[in-house]
Amino acid sequence: MAKKPKTPAIRFKGFTDAWEQRKLREIAETRRGLTYNPTNIREAGIRVLRSSNIDEDRFAMGVDDVFVEEDAINIPFAKNGDILITSANGSSRLVGKHAIIQGIQEKSTVHGGFMLAASTRFPEFLNASMSSPWYSKFINLFVAGGNGAIGNLNKNDLDEQLVSIPTEEEQQQIGAYFQQLDNLIALHQRKLLKLKNVKKAMLEKMFPKNGSNVPEIRFAGFTDAWEQRKLGDLADIVRGASPRPIKDPKWFDSESDIGWLRISDVTEQDGRIHFLEQRISDEGQEKTRVLTEPHLLLSIAATVGKPLINYVPTGVHDGFLIFQDPVFDREFMFQWLEMFRPKWSKYGQPGSQVNLNSDLVKDKTIMLPDRVEQVKIGLFFYNLDNLITLHQRKLEKLKNVKKACLEKMFV
Repeated sequence: MAKKPKTPAIRFKGFTDAWEQRKLREIAETRRGLTYNPTNIREAGIRVLRSSNIDEDRFAMGVDDVFVEEDAINIPFAKNGDILITSANGSSRLVGKHAIIQGIQEKSTVHGGFMLAASTRFPEFLNASMSSPWYSKFINLFVAGGNGAIGNLNKNDLDEQLVSIPTEEEQQQIGAYFQQLDNLIALHQRKLLKLKNVKKAMLEKMFPKNGSNVPEIRFAGFTDAWEQRKLGDLADIVRGASPRPIKDPKWFDSESDIGWLRISDVTEQDGRIHFLEQRISDEGQEKTRVLTEPHLLLSIAATVGKPLINYVPTGVHDGFLIFQDPVFDREFMFQWLEMFRPKWSKYGQPGSQVNLNSDLVKDKTIMLPDRVEQVKIGLFFYNLDNLITLHQRKLEKLKNVKKACLEKMFV
């Protein structure tokens, strides 16, 4: 039986020809990078590109780039449009990373000894193709190290790899499509980063610094000094509880109306808990603290010092503290704890993990405004968080679109 010609599931209108299989060396020239001695590194000179210059599958100039003197260069200079590829790294997860080199000056850059560079007529097409499933399979086959070792990407293996390609006109259209999609993703990444930086800056300026009783920035109409209080005076702070042994299936019931809050849920939902996959049984509920109303909590294990709010009925693991019967605005305190989070580190021993407990948290002092100002500040950050979440979802949606297209637009 004759083999059916290979074509992708999704194509641009007007293209019907079968794709051809070609060895990568027939469509791209790959070059090994510069092997240099650390003693050759200078503060300025010729930039040496490394794996840190690849952000996912986009090229990025790094703040920690290294430079060597031009006399040390014995390979061709890198060019805009070359595809930079990581051939070796301290982590197998990073081997095979790739991106199109952009924004470099002529004769200013080379690629390092643990990198490859590939020159090709249609770099946008090939770079996108290298993000599709065939490339992942190739990397897993040829780069996986045995006995726990970290494998390397061999130039010869890459050169001999079969790649399916369409006509040049179709390559151009596919490449242009993914370039536009990548630019849109990058735009949303920049917007998201800008919003996160705005929040970080406002957290620093809208709460008083050490020694001050007023913040640097506040809403119009508020002039009173903030009052110093201990957290333990502002809420009944208690620890969650976990049934033991925790892995016993009798503590859990997928049909239960009460969720079971685990440490892993905190980072996945960034502190705002709207859904809990695991559910705790009636028997398990007797061994924990069950919250049926939203509460402010604080993680004291794994993601130490991370504040969170549960918006669903929740059984609380003993790796959390619960702020019961608070006399503060919950959203205000959530944001203050987010601002203070890095500072919990001073309560740990050098080189060891921070060990928070209820007494330590109760004894922590905080500068507090009146309730009206608390609500105003809390609402400002709540709206900012919603905007950040909106941009994160847009970015995730675009990345999912790209992932789906990579699976269906290549052979």
